[in-house]
Amino acid sequence: MADTKREIERKYESDESGLPDLTRVKGVAAVADEGVSHLDATYYDTADQRLAADAITLRRRTGGSDAGWHLKFPVAPGVRDEVRAPLSDTVPRDLAGLLRSRVRDTTLLPLVRLRSERDVRHLLDADGRLLAEVGVDEVHAERLTGDARAARWTEIEVELADGGDPAFLDKVDKRLRKAGLRPSASASKLARALAETGTGHPETGTGHPERPAAPPVTAGDHVLAYVRAQRDALVTLDPAVRRALPDSVHRMRVATRRLRSAFRSYRKVLDRAVTDPIGAELAWLAAELGADRDQEVLTDRLTAALDDLPRALVTGPVPTRLHTWSRARGTGSRRLLVAVLDGRRYLDLLDAIDALIASPPLRRAATGKPRKVIAKAVRKDFGALAARVERALALPPGDDRDVALHEARKRTKRTRYAAEAAQPLLGAPAADLVRSVKSLQELLGDHQDSVMTRAALRDLARQAHEAGESAFTYGVLHGREERRAELAEAALPEAWRGTTASMAI
Repeated sequence: MADTKREIERKYESDESGLPDLTRVKGVAAVADEGVSHLDATYYDTADQRLAADAITLRRRTGGSDAGWHLKFPVAPGVRDEVRAPLSDTVPRDLAGLLRSRVRDTTLLPLVRLRSERDVRHLLDADGRLLAEVGVDEVHAERLTGDARAARWTEIEVELADGGDPAFLDKVDKRLRKAGLRPSASASKLARALAETGTGHPETGTGHPERPAAPPVTAGDHVLAYVRAQRDALVTLDPAVRRALPDSVHRMRVATRRLRSAFRSYRKVLDRAVTDPIGAELAWLAAELGADRDQEVLTDRLTAALDDLPRALVTGPVPTRLHTWSRARGTGSRRLLVAVLDGRRYLDLLDAIDALIASPPLRRAATGKPRKVIAKAVRKDFGALAARVERALALPPGDDRDVALHEARKRTKRTRYAAEAAQPLLGAPAADLVRSVKSLQELLGDHQDSVMTRAALRDLARQAHEAGESAFTYGVLHGREERRAELAEAALPEAWRGTTASMAI
């Protein structure tokens, strides 16, 4: 089973003059010589270097204290998440799954071999605790494909101890710079090896062998830039979802919605004969991603409402009933979602989006004046939103109004995403519209959550009654949710006036 480690480090060019006295770094009481390690690592990638394009590294390494497979994802400059798996002859299944959205049906090949002699020092505080590990690496890089070129260099690597304060690296940095060392020009050993033994890697992002996009000029360029950004989000979030990182499922679901909305809003730019089938598959993916997410949000709302209730108003085994009800309604297994991401249908969807970007189905409006075409699409979406909001406001409170407000909420999302896509071109007016529509969406979302919560409370009350339990608490919570919905509806007219006032496109 793979495990993950957050790696925070800095790399420096070395002139082979060695390390300065690091006991002069504030907080360092001693420098322990840990000896020399001999490391032998083979780095894997696709033939078109899809992993290197996203600064992702996959290696099989022997020697040192952590022999095995290491898969590294960039988090921020100098920060990477390293997913580890035991040593084996082939790429471990867990790690291969994390790369599937990028690799798909292509083959991972040994690309570069790095052999290093690492002279290790531990920086210790006054209590003997490890602050950071410093390694002076003599690196021999060998390209394993093509002309099999080689390169040699020396570098210094400073890695923060687990749980350490990143500010400590600033102190080490100050000392090393004062001694004449400078940060490495390459983000990793692999990046330097690729640069010095071949042509480097394609700077395309997302692991796709496509040419870097030129600055958008036409309306079609602007729409495709937004489409490409959402495709990139899907591919990037895939491994995060598999690793169950916080908020990753929600963010991936939002990317599917944004992409689908772009196809609908800009159907005068992209041919619906191509985008509609992709949109249908995006709707399927969003539903799969939301299978447990919606239930989780509903359960969190009910739990918070119950916690906020005075204890005297809680009668019967309400927390236990809520827990049982929630478990029964959820799939309860991340493995089901991972199976979707491993499935042919999902991979075909990613391929279809790539094909659309590579050969976009542009319509006549794609070559029109971009500001005119984009602004017209946003205005059309806003007009549809206005019709839905005004219809909902004209209805009396009740089920029909609840449905109408939910339809308006869905349209706020589409209008918001259309304005987001327009923002790089239209600037402040589009940004203002995004902000105001987002506020409206949150208000309508709270109202819809209340509708769903009340339905859940009625279900819980029925189950409690059938089991001979008191249904009193569910009624109290239902009344509170009714009041919450009333407040949201009362605030809606003013919120809508503010949204209308912000529409300057």
